[in-house]
Amino acid sequence: MNAELIGSVAAALTTLSFVPQAIRVLRTGDTAAISLAMYAMFVVGIALWEVYGLMIGSLPVIVSNIVTFVLSGLILVQKIRHELRKSRG
Repeated sequence: MNAELIGSVAAALTTLSFVPQAIRVLRTGDTAAISLAMYAMFVVGIALWEVYGLMIGSLPVIVSNIVTFVLSGLILVQKIRHELRKSRG
């Protein structure tokens, strides 16, 4: 097996693992069990992985991190909205 194939399979699996969580959060709006700090760090980390993927020209890294960034970003936005509503009373 070559490295690009292994990277593609790994990228697909880790990226697809976010789909059920993103769907659940978007449908229910429930983010109570999600750590705001963890998701903020995660989204920044994914953005940096995207920069890295672009720098090395790896399509699996580029595509998977775009998808993961969008999904985790949507979850982060919902979490921030939840925290703002909670702080307002």
